[in-house]
Amino acid sequence: MSADPRVEAYAALLVETCVDVQPGWQVLVQGGQLARPLLEAVSRAVGRRGAYAIQRASLTGWGTNIPWAQEAPEDLLDSPAPIEAYGLDNADGLISIEAPENTRELTGLAAERLARLQAGWRPHLERVFTHDLKWVGCQYPTASLAQEAGLSLQEFEDFLYGACLLDWDAERERMARYAQQFDDAEEVRIVASGTDVRLGLTGRSAEIDAGGANMPGGEFFFSPVEDSAEGEIVFDEFPAVYNGREVAGIALRFEGGLVVEASAASNEEFLTEMLDLDEGARRLGELGIGCNPGITRYMKNTLFDEKIDGTAHLALGNGLPEVGGTNVSQLHWDIVKDLREGGRIEVDGRVVQESGRWLV
Repeated sequence: MSADPRVEAYAALLVETCVDVQPGWQVLVQGGQLARPLLEAVSRAVGRRGAYAIQRASLTGWGTNIPWAQEAPEDLLDSPAPIEAYGLDNADGLISIEAPENTRELTGLAAERLARLQAGWRPHLERVFTHDLKWVGCQYPTASLAQEAGLSLQEFEDFLYGACLLDWDAERERMARYAQQFDDAEEVRIVASGTDVRLGLTGRSAEIDAGGANMPGGEFFFSPVEDSAEGEIVFDEFPAVYNGREVAGIALRFEGGLVVEASAASNEEFLTEMLDLDEGARRLGELGIGCNPGITRYMKNTLFDEKIDGTAHLALGNGLPEVGGTNVSQLHWDIVKDLREGGRIEVDGRVVQESGRWLV
């Protein structure tokens, strides 16, 4: 039993609220070895629900078997081992816990190998995207995550549990008031320094993340109409991190829903590689609005940063079928825009948020 009671509360949240494990289910419980206290607590909670916990611990804290992927023949990267694919294709639930020893571990795998690996897994993730497989992704506090955020381990633990162990029923009710302003809208506009971008929402409605597939929750999100994005956006407040790579100062220009110009202050070559991954990578799959009251600062950790209260994020690539998204890509890269210093969100020409403060 973990000495920290918050671990048990966290496990109960993941099993009972986020996934709602049912008797007889087969639940994949996977995570890094540093997350052993949470892996064990989750497995106990799954057992109490009368379900099977199929536990898989990784050495590095990432789901990717990096040593194997570095050495395997390239054709093996194009499809997962059948026994691995069977797990995702047939499990009833998935609880995935990131607990990295090194947040930059994936940089040890060549970008082209990683891209082939992800493309091979893409068909088997369809149940995740459609939520036919009930799942939740989360993190366990490790020294590397704390160091990335500029915090001590204890400070990061307090931060993580403070952002996750909330009254999610109350948070859902609060966010629903904001999301309602968008549900019947045709267009949302985001305006800030160097930024003026319009996205179509006709026929699309919001999903509220309050104890769902991401933990922490604390956002509502849409899949914008795929050919609607027009204008420019500059992400100059926070670096964007994807697959262990950090890209600062991303600037994008959209026409007819496509990224037609892209630049970055650093690592621009990686940005271009991601945009050229496949046909869907230059379209938007998501617009998200961050609302978590426990997250007020940048952590260099997208799972938390996209929920910063007073921010919005756009995701390049794969759309979200549960909110009507149809774009298909192996990429889904959430990039966060801070609106707390003079930014605003308009819905059909009406300002609903200014400098991070709601006006509704």
